[in-house]
Amino acid sequence: MAKHGKNYTNAAAKFDKAEVYSPKKAMELVKELSTAKFDETVEASIRLGVDTRKADQNVRGSISLPNGTGKTVRVAVFAEGAKAEEAKAAGADIVGSDDLVEDVQKGNINFDAVIATPNLMGKVGRLGRILGPRGLMPNPKLGTVTMDVEKMVKELKAGRVEYRADRYGICHVPMGKVSFTVEQLVENYAALYTEILRVKPSTAKGRYVKSVAFSSTMGPGVKVDSAVTRDFLAE
Repeated sequence: MAKHGKNYTNAAAKFDKAEVYSPKKAMELVKELSTAKFDETVEASIRLGVDTRKADQNVRGSISLPNGTGKTVRVAVFAEGAKAEEAKAAGADIVGSDDLVEDVQKGNINFDAVIATPNLMGKVGRLGRILGPRGLMPNPKLGTVTMDVEKMVKELKAGRVEYRADRYGICHVPMGKVSFTVEQLVENYAALYTEILRVKPSTAKGRYVKSVAFSSTMGPGVKVDSAVTRDFLAE
């Protein structure tokens, strides 16, 4: 079992780890318990009652957070002609076709998100072994295989995040930075939680949301009342 540092241990001693808090109180604690000298990322971990080994219980998608994530997202776009120009005008950091495929094959991956127009997916598909393990493969379900390049570039830049239940059924999603206000962080969580409820698989049995916790990069996890489905900023 990993040993935690002094700051983490001191922070964990300031609250009751067994208690379940309202989203607002939990977020206040996460901010208070943040001890790092950098602006930590705040993450929500939502454990779902799904069996991700079954295709019809895979919970995956993306959502634009109302207050963004506080992270600068570098976007690469596989596009040609007018769509390439559209991507550049929308603020894409890297735009290309065969040249971009070649760059990625050489290991030049200096971007955080990828968009592709449908006509180039044949070429992008060859990069599956490189982009797939990094979670960067464009996907129609996530809206990243699209002809509406401008819209997706702007959404990714503004703070569109992907959620995906891992093999344990847990979605780990960034909610913003510790420097955000409690209200901004809770509003982002409310948007995510509402979306998670919306995409509940019809075949999921029993309790769908099993538990929720908030934490910062270096801080302890704080349990959140998963029964709160509205009035997220209430005490």
